Amino acid sequence: MNPAPTPTPSSEDPTGFADLRPSIESALASACQFNEGCPSRLGDAMRYAVLAPGKRLRPALVLMAAEACGGEMDSAMPGAVAVEMIHAYSLIHDDLPAMDDDDLRRGRPTCHIEFDEPTAILAGDALIAEAFSHLANQIEDPNRIVEAVRTLSKAAGAAHLVGGQADDLAAERDGKDEINQDVKLASKAFTSDSIAADLAFLESIHHRKTGALIAASLDLGAILGGGTNDQRDALAQYASLVGLAFQVVDDLLDFTSDAESMGKRTGKDAERGKLTYPGLLGIEGAQQRADQLIIEAKRQISVFENRQRRLSCLATYVLERSH
Repeated sequence: MNPAPTPTPSSEDPTGFADLRPSIESALASACQFNEGCPSRLGDAMRYAVLAPGKRLRPALVLMAAEACGGEMDSAMPGAVAVEMIHAYSLIHDDLPAMDDDDLRRGRPTCHIEFDEPTAILAGDALIAEAFSHLANQIEDPNRIVEAVRTLSKAAGAAHLVGGQADDLAAERDGKDEINQDVKLASKAFTSDSIAADLAFLESIHHRKTGALIAASLDLGAILGGGTNDQRDALAQYASLVGLAFQVVDDLLDFTSDAESMGKRTGKDAERGKLTYPGLLGIEGAQQRADQLIIEAKRQISVFENRQRRLSCLATYVLERSH
Protein backbone atom coordinates (compact mmCIF):
# COMPACT_ATOMS: atom_id res chain seq x y z
CA MET A 1 0.00 0.00 0.00
CA ASN A 2 1.93 2.98 -1.31
CA PRO A 3 -0.63 5.39 -2.76
CA ALA A 4 0.60 8.09 -5.10
CA PRO A 5 0.49 10.88 -5.78
CA THR A 6 -0.34 12.52 -2.48
CA PRO A 7 -3.80 14.08 -2.81
CA THR A 8 -4.73 17.68 -2.48
CA PRO A 9 -7.96 18.91 -0.83
CA SER A 10 -11.10 18.45 -2.91
CA SER A 11 -14.84 18.33 -2.42
CA GLU A 12 -14.67 14.57 -3.02
CA ASP A 13 -11.97 14.07 -0.38
CA PRO A 14 -11.80 16.98 2.07
CA THR A 15 -9.75 14.90 4.52
CA GLY A 16 -6.89 14.11 2.15
CA PHE A 17 -6.82 10.47 3.25
CA ALA A 18 -9.82 8.82 1.59
CA ASP A 19 -7.46 6.64 -0.42
CA LEU A 20 -6.01 5.23 2.82
CA ARG A 21 -9.31 4.14 4.30
CA PRO A 22 -9.79 0.85 2.40
CA SER A 23 -6.45 -0.45 3.68
CA ILE A 24 -7.22 0.77 7.20
CA GLU A 25 -10.64 -0.90 7.17
CA SER A 26 -9.15 -4.14 5.88
CA ALA A 27 -6.45 -4.15 8.56
CA LEU A 28 -8.99 -3.43 11.32
CA ALA A 29 -11.30 -6.21 10.14
CA SER A 30 -8.40 -8.66 10.09
CA ALA A 31 -7.25 -7.61 13.56
CA CYS A 32 -10.78 -8.10 14.93
CA GLN A 33 -10.75 -11.85 14.29
CA PHE A 34 -10.10 -12.55 17.95
CA ASN A 35 -8.74 -15.76 19.42
CA GLU A 36 -10.87 -18.90 19.59
CA GLY A 37 -11.29 -18.55 23.36
CA CYS A 38 -12.95 -15.12 23.11
CA PRO A 39 -16.67 -15.40 24.01
CA SER A 40 -18.79 -14.68 20.95
CA ARG A 41 -20.83 -11.90 22.55
CA LEU A 42 -17.68 -10.17 23.79
CA GLY A 43 -16.07 -10.44 20.35
CA ASP A 44 -19.21 -9.09 18.70
CA ALA A 45 -19.19 -6.07 21.04
CA MET A 46 -15.51 -5.40 20.35
CA ARG A 47 -16.04 -5.57 16.59
CA TYR A 48 -19.16 -3.40 16.91
CA ALA A 49 -17.03 -0.67 18.49
CA VAL A 50 -13.91 -0.92 16.35
CA LEU A 51 -15.58 -1.45 12.99
CA ALA A 52 -18.32 1.14 13.47
CA PRO A 53 -18.40 3.66 10.63
CA GLY A 54 -16.04 6.48 11.51
CA LYS A 55 -13.59 9.00 10.09
CA ARG A 56 -10.53 6.85 10.95
CA LEU A 57 -8.65 10.05 11.72
CA ARG A 58 -6.19 8.53 14.20
CA PRO A 59 -5.09 5.52 12.12
CA ALA A 60 -4.81 7.78 9.08
CA LEU A 61 -2.54 10.09 11.07
CA VAL A 62 -0.22 7.16 11.80
CA LEU A 63 0.12 6.41 8.09
CA MET A 64 0.40 10.07 7.11
CA ALA A 65 3.20 10.65 9.62
CA ALA A 66 5.12 7.63 8.33
CA GLU A 67 4.78 9.00 4.80
CA ALA A 68 5.87 12.50 5.87
CA CYS A 69 9.00 11.00 7.46
CA GLY A 70 9.86 9.16 4.25
CA GLY A 71 8.84 5.72 5.51
CA GLU A 72 6.57 3.02 4.12
CA MET A 73 2.93 3.14 5.17
CA ASP A 74 2.72 -0.66 5.32
CA SER A 75 5.25 -0.70 8.14
CA ALA A 76 3.12 1.72 10.14
CA MET A 77 -0.19 -0.17 9.85
CA PRO A 78 0.22 -2.03 13.19
CA GLY A 79 0.32 1.36 14.90
CA ALA A 80 -2.77 2.48 12.98
CA VAL A 81 -4.74 -0.56 14.14
CA ALA A 82 -3.55 -0.31 17.74
CA VAL A 83 -4.41 3.36 18.12
CA GLU A 84 -7.92 2.81 16.69
CA MET A 85 -8.48 0.00 19.21
CA ILE A 86 -7.51 2.34 22.03
CA HIS A 87 -9.76 5.04 20.59
CA ALA A 88 -12.66 2.58 20.33
CA TYR A 89 -12.18 1.47 23.94
CA SER A 90 -12.17 5.08 25.12
CA LEU A 91 -15.44 5.80 23.30
CA ILE A 92 -17.10 2.71 24.79
CA HIS A 93 -16.15 3.79 28.30
CA ASP A 94 -16.86 7.50 27.74
CA ASP A 95 -20.40 6.65 26.65
CA LEU A 96 -21.23 4.56 29.74
CA PRO A 97 -23.98 5.77 32.12
CA ALA A 98 -21.39 6.42 34.83
CA MET A 99 -19.38 8.64 32.48
CA ASP A 100 -20.95 10.79 29.72
CA ASP A 101 -24.14 8.68 29.56
CA ASP A 102 -24.57 8.75 25.78
CA ASP A 103 -26.91 6.52 23.77
CA LEU A 104 -25.74 7.41 20.24
CA ARG A 105 -22.28 7.11 18.72
CA ARG A 106 -21.25 7.22 15.06
CA GLY A 107 -24.89 7.28 14.05
CA ARG A 108 -25.98 4.15 15.89
CA PRO A 109 -26.63 2.94 19.46
CA THR A 110 -23.64 3.04 21.79
CA CYS A 111 -22.05 -0.25 22.78
CA HIS A 112 -23.78 -0.53 26.16
CA ILE A 113 -27.16 0.16 24.54
CA GLU A 114 -26.64 -2.37 21.71
CA PHE A 115 -25.33 -5.06 24.06
CA ASP A 116 -25.40 -4.28 27.80
CA GLU A 117 -23.32 -2.34 30.28
CA PRO A 118 -21.17 -5.22 31.63
CA THR A 119 -20.38 -6.42 28.10
CA ALA A 120 -19.46 -2.90 27.02
CA ILE A 121 -17.09 -2.48 29.97
CA LEU A 122 -15.42 -5.81 29.22
CA ALA A 123 -15.18 -5.01 25.50
CA GLY A 124 -13.34 -1.80 26.33
CA ASP A 125 -11.04 -3.61 28.76
CA ALA A 126 -10.22 -6.28 26.17
CA LEU A 127 -9.48 -3.76 23.44
CA ILE A 128 -6.76 -2.16 25.57
CA ALA A 129 -4.94 -5.49 25.81
CA GLU A 130 -5.56 -6.31 22.14
CA ALA A 131 -4.01 -3.00 21.07
CA PHE A 132 -0.71 -3.70 22.77
CA SER A 133 -0.76 -7.35 21.72
CA HIS A 134 -1.13 -6.19 18.11
CA LEU A 135 1.91 -3.93 18.38
CA ALA A 136 4.00 -6.70 19.93
CA ASN A 137 2.98 -9.31 17.37
CA GLN A 138 2.92 -7.27 14.16
CA ILE A 139 6.04 -5.06 14.42
CA GLU A 140 9.24 -6.85 13.46
CA ASP A 141 11.91 -4.57 14.97
CA PRO A 142 12.10 -5.16 18.77
CA ASN A 143 13.35 -1.61 19.37
CA ARG A 144 10.38 -0.16 17.52
CA ILE A 145 8.02 -2.41 19.49
CA VAL A 146 9.37 -0.97 22.74
CA GLU A 147 9.16 2.63 21.52
CA ALA A 148 5.66 2.13 20.08
CA VAL A 149 4.36 0.54 23.29
CA ARG A 150 5.96 3.30 25.36
CA THR A 151 4.32 6.00 23.22
CA LEU A 152 0.82 4.51 23.13
CA SER A 153 0.74 3.43 26.78
CA LYS A 154 1.77 6.91 27.92
CA ALA A 155 -0.93 8.55 25.80
CA ALA A 156 -3.61 6.15 27.04
CA GLY A 157 -2.63 6.30 30.70
CA ALA A 158 -3.49 8.09 33.89
CA ALA A 159 -1.69 11.33 33.09
CA HIS A 160 -3.20 11.73 29.62
CA LEU A 161 -6.28 10.08 28.08
CA VAL A 162 -7.71 8.67 31.31
CA GLY A 163 -6.57 11.61 33.40
CA GLY A 164 -8.16 14.04 30.98
CA GLN A 165 -11.45 12.16 31.22
CA ALA A 166 -11.22 12.21 35.02
CA ASP A 167 -10.71 15.97 35.06
CA ASP A 168 -13.53 16.41 32.53
CA LEU A 169 -15.91 14.52 34.83
CA ALA A 170 -14.65 16.44 37.86
CA ALA A 171 -15.21 19.77 36.10
CA GLU A 172 -18.75 18.70 35.25
CA ARG A 173 -19.44 17.46 38.78
CA ASP A 174 -17.96 20.50 40.52
CA GLY A 175 -19.73 22.84 38.13
CA LYS A 176 -23.26 21.53 38.58
CA ASP A 177 -24.09 24.12 41.20
CA GLU A 178 -22.27 26.89 39.38
CA ILE A 179 -23.94 29.57 37.29
CA ASN A 180 -24.37 28.59 33.65
CA GLN A 181 -21.45 29.66 31.44
CA ASP A 182 -23.68 31.85 29.27
CA VAL A 183 -24.87 33.70 32.37
CA LYS A 184 -21.29 34.05 33.56
CA LEU A 185 -20.26 35.64 30.30
CA ALA A 186 -22.97 38.23 30.71
CA SER A 187 -21.95 38.97 34.28
CA LYS A 188 -19.52 41.75 35.18
CA ALA A 189 -18.30 39.51 38.01
CA PHE A 190 -17.01 37.00 35.46
CA THR A 191 -13.70 38.67 34.74
CA SER A 192 -11.24 38.12 31.92
CA ASP A 193 -8.85 36.58 34.48
CA SER A 194 -11.37 33.92 35.43
CA ILE A 195 -12.12 33.22 31.76
CA ALA A 196 -8.38 32.76 31.18
CA ALA A 197 -8.11 30.40 34.13
CA ASP A 198 -11.06 28.31 32.93
CA LEU A 199 -9.68 28.32 29.39
CA ALA A 200 -6.28 27.09 30.60
CA PHE A 201 -7.96 24.30 32.57
CA LEU A 202 -10.14 23.35 29.62
CA GLU A 203 -7.13 23.19 27.31
CA SER A 204 -5.22 21.06 29.81
CA ILE A 205 -8.11 18.57 29.74
CA HIS A 206 -8.25 18.40 25.97
CA HIS A 207 -4.49 18.26 25.46
CA ARG A 208 -4.73 15.01 27.40
CA LYS A 209 -8.18 13.63 26.62
CA THR A 210 -8.21 14.30 22.86
CA GLY A 211 -4.78 15.64 22.01
CA ALA A 212 -2.71 12.87 23.61
CA LEU A 213 -4.05 10.16 21.33
CA ILE A 214 -3.70 12.37 18.25
CA ALA A 215 -0.09 13.09 19.26
CA ALA A 216 0.54 9.39 19.85
CA SER A 217 -0.87 8.56 16.41
CA LEU A 218 1.60 10.89 14.71
CA ASP A 219 4.50 9.74 16.86
CA LEU A 220 3.70 6.09 16.16
CA GLY A 221 3.85 6.86 12.45
CA ALA A 222 7.19 8.59 12.87
CA ILE A 223 8.59 5.72 14.95
CA LEU A 224 7.45 3.03 12.53
CA GLY A 225 8.39 5.13 9.51
CA GLY A 226 11.94 5.76 10.72
CA GLY A 227 11.51 9.44 11.53
CA THR A 228 14.31 11.55 12.98
CA ASN A 229 14.09 13.29 16.35
CA ASP A 230 13.56 16.64 14.59
CA GLN A 231 10.72 15.17 12.56
CA ARG A 232 9.13 13.70 15.69
CA ASP A 233 9.39 17.09 17.41
CA ALA A 234 7.70 18.86 14.49
CA LEU A 235 4.89 16.29 14.46
CA ALA A 236 4.45 16.68 18.22
CA GLN A 237 3.93 20.42 17.83
CA TYR A 238 1.53 19.89 14.93
CA ALA A 239 -0.37 17.27 16.94
CA SER A 240 -0.80 19.54 19.93
CA LEU A 241 -2.25 22.31 17.81
CA VAL A 242 -4.47 20.15 15.58
CA GLY A 243 -5.72 18.13 18.54
CA LEU A 244 -6.80 21.28 20.32
CA ALA A 245 -8.40 22.69 17.18
CA PHE A 246 -10.29 19.43 16.73
CA GLN A 247 -11.82 19.82 20.19
CA VAL A 248 -12.66 23.49 19.70
CA VAL A 249 -14.52 22.59 16.50
CA ASP A 250 -16.17 19.64 18.26
CA ASP A 251 -17.46 22.02 20.94
CA LEU A 252 -18.70 24.41 18.26
CA LEU A 253 -20.54 21.60 16.48
CA ASP A 254 -22.13 20.51 19.76
CA PHE A 255 -23.56 24.04 19.97
CA THR A 256 -24.52 24.51 16.34
CA SER A 257 -25.11 21.12 14.69
CA ASP A 258 -27.71 18.37 15.12
CA ALA A 259 -27.67 14.68 16.01
CA GLU A 260 -28.35 13.51 12.46
CA SER A 261 -25.32 15.37 11.09
CA MET A 262 -23.02 14.50 13.98
CA GLY A 263 -24.03 10.87 14.51
CA LYS A 264 -24.29 11.55 18.24
CA ARG A 265 -26.43 13.59 20.56
CA THR A 266 -25.71 17.33 20.48
CA GLY A 267 -26.26 20.09 23.03
CA LYS A 268 -25.45 17.73 25.88
CA ASP A 269 -22.31 19.58 27.01
CA ALA A 270 -24.22 22.77 27.74
CA GLU A 271 -27.00 20.78 29.42
CA ARG A 272 -24.51 19.09 31.74
CA GLY A 273 -22.69 22.31 32.62
CA LYS A 274 -19.40 21.31 31.03
CA LEU A 275 -16.68 23.80 30.25
CA THR A 276 -16.65 24.41 26.50
CA TYR A 277 -14.91 26.83 24.17
CA PRO A 278 -18.11 28.51 22.93
CA GLY A 279 -19.27 28.77 26.54
CA LEU A 280 -16.08 30.58 27.49
CA LEU A 281 -15.25 32.52 24.32
CA GLY A 282 -18.56 32.70 22.48
CA ILE A 283 -19.09 31.12 19.08
CA GLU A 284 -17.09 33.77 17.17
CA GLY A 285 -14.24 33.72 19.67
CA ALA A 286 -14.06 29.92 19.57
CA GLN A 287 -13.94 29.97 15.77
CA GLN A 288 -11.10 32.50 15.86
CA ARG A 289 -9.23 30.27 18.33
CA ALA A 290 -9.58 27.29 15.97
CA ASP A 291 -8.37 29.41 13.02
CA GLN A 292 -5.24 30.49 14.92
CA LEU A 293 -4.41 26.94 15.98
CA ILE A 294 -4.60 25.61 12.42
CA ILE A 295 -2.45 28.41 10.99
CA GLU A 296 0.25 27.59 13.52
CA ALA A 297 -0.11 23.83 12.95
CA LYS A 298 0.56 24.27 9.23
CA ARG A 299 3.63 26.36 10.00
CA GLN A 300 5.05 23.55 12.14
CA ILE A 301 4.99 20.99 9.32
CA SER A 302 6.74 23.14 6.71
CA VAL A 303 9.87 21.13 7.57
CA PHE A 304 8.44 18.20 5.59
CA GLU A 305 8.24 20.25 2.37
CA ASN A 306 6.40 18.31 -0.37
CA ARG A 307 5.61 15.42 2.00
CA GLN A 308 3.43 17.59 4.24
CA ARG A 309 0.48 17.94 1.85
CA ARG A 310 -1.68 15.31 3.51
CA LEU A 311 -1.06 16.80 6.94
CA SER A 312 -1.85 20.30 5.66
CA CYS A 313 -5.03 19.03 4.00
CA LEU A 314 -6.03 17.27 7.22
CA ALA A 315 -5.52 20.46 9.25
CA THR A 316 -7.85 22.33 6.90
CA TYR A 317 -10.41 19.55 7.20
CA VAL A 318 -10.31 19.69 11.02
CA LEU A 319 -11.09 23.40 10.85
CA GLU A 320 -13.87 23.13 8.26
CA ARG A 321 -15.54 19.82 9.15
CA SER A 322 -19.29 19.80 9.71
CA HIS A 323 -19.62 16.54 11.67
